[in-house]
Amino acid sequence: MDHVDEIALTGLRVFGHHGVFDHERRDGQEFIVDARLYVDTAAAAASDDVADTVHYGEVAERIAAIVAGEPVNLLETLAQRIADAVLTFAGVRMVAVTVHKPQAPIPLTFSGVSVTIRRGTLFTPAPEEPA
Repeated sequence: MDHVDEIALTGLRVFGHHGVFDHERRDGQEFIVDARLYVDTAAAAASDDVADTVHYGEVAERIAAIVAGEPVNLLETLAQRIADAVLTFAGVRMVAVTVHKPQAPIPLTFSGVSVTIRRGTLFTPAPEEPA
């Protein structure tokens, strides 16, 4: 990969039923997801064709399906599931996923809770030279 470019999807709001407490799984709440995809956009820039890049609309739909889907206890698990899915898109070498839980059940005043993970590799190591 000669270029390290970034496609950012921020503020994707999806209703889900994740959490450790029964009421979170029963009632659900809104989650907000940010995803940064590390790709090489040179081919897309040259061709001006969406087929030569990662279609961020399709990425958003896949993320939304995961958040709206099977409940998990932890934001860490949800972020991992999202990262695994995003890394299946051709051309995505690395992804940073942040899952925000603005209504986390904390009995204090706060603006939000989030977990960020990074998965994948940006660079392929140089091949080893024969001995």
